Amino acid sequence: MRIGLTGGIASGKSTVSNWLNEWGYPIIDADKIAREVVEPGESAYQEIVRHFGKEILLEDQSINRKKLGSIIFNDEHERKALNGIVHPAVRQKMLAQKERYEASGHQTVIFDIPLLFESDLFHLVDKVMLVYVDEQTQLERLINRDQAGKEDALARISSQFPLKDKRERADAVINNSGSLEETASQVKMILNQWKAKPF
Repeated sequence: MRIGLTGGIASGKSTVSNWLNEWGYPIIDADKIAREVVEPGESAYQEIVRHFGKEILLEDQSINRKKLGSIIFNDEHERKALNGIVHPAVRQKMLAQKERYEASGHQTVIFDIPLLFESDLFHLVDKVMLVYVDEQTQLERLINRDQAGKEDALARISSQFPLKDKRERADAVINNSGSLEETASQVKMILNQWKAKPF
């Protein structure tokens, strides 16, 4: 079984992902892979430099994320160009990892994809597990976690699909508004219902 684990910013998805890892489930981390595919030497890196020019590089030849970010945040066309390079490379690497895990005997593989809904990656997984918190809790946690101002925190939350809309398309919703113990027991209950064992 391939489970897509997702949530929203400051929803607690990373905490759930860490538990699953500790319980023996292999994790395919989309954010980590997205960082790896743009490292010098990777083909996506070369395409990005070809498209955006050497001005986006730091002295050590790695990509200046801030500079690239400022280009794509203000230009929909350039953002699509970047996604068109990065997303296929990420998907390819995710599927290669999945093949390796399954070949080594894992019955369940967790795809940790923060933007599963936004990138419409439902075809990669059999079930979707959503880590959910109410809007007020999400805002408070983000402000506390990143020492962000309220305006900045609200802007970052609104750049993603609202968590309440994601609930409708998820196969299971984990309410992470309570204690960690309550959240962990919800995750275990869902895994049992789905008969999702690591091996």
